[in-house]
Amino acid sequence: MIAKRCFPRALRVTDRFHVQRLAIEALQEIRIKHRWEALDLENDAIERAKANQVEYQPEVLPNGDTLKQLLARGRYALYKKPNTWTDNQKERAQLLFELFPDLKKAYDLAQELSNIFTNTTEKIYGLTRLAKWHEKVRQSGFKSFNTVARSIENHYKTIVNYFDNRSTNASAESFNAKIKAFRAQFRGVRNIEFFLYRLTQLYA
Repeated sequence: MIAKRCFPRALRVTDRFHVQRLAIEALQEIRIKHRWEALDLENDAIERAKANQVEYQPEVLPNGDTLKQLLARGRYALYKKPNTWTDNQKERAQLLFELFPDLKKAYDLAQELSNIFTNTTEKIYGLTRLAKWHEKVRQSGFKSFNTVARSIENHYKTIVNYFDNRSTNASAESFNAKIKAFRAQFRGVRNIEFFLYRLTQLYA
């Protein structure tokens, strides 16, 4: 696209945010796995209760959730940083992490990756911290997080540009949106050279 050609060294926004989104999805994948297991356990308990001709009573956790509800409602807390949790989310997160230590480990990995991009301002330190994070992922044994680590390895040249000057192509994306809106007014472009000329007169 025209705007992106003006920013050849900028980090594609999708690179940095893409790997962070992948980390969150990897975390949620672990939560969902536990939720399916909880559903299976509940179905087994319901079937046993029916066989014994007794009413099924699910176990209720200290916050009032059943295990199935905790794993469903806890997803919102896992998307957020601890300092933004509500009181209910703090309680759910504490229960989740006590009952499922692997969720705590996965949550910490996702938060650490986010903190690397938030708190690092130099490329050399960014590379070092990403390498350490990669080693933690390897030791964790989480297959889904290994996929995230591989994505970082395959695109590290563009990803690490972010650490220099918080380089993203947000400006390019904004300009590209203006170009699309301008093009839409004329229902397409037939003469590209004249279209580019008009753009330079308007935005140069």
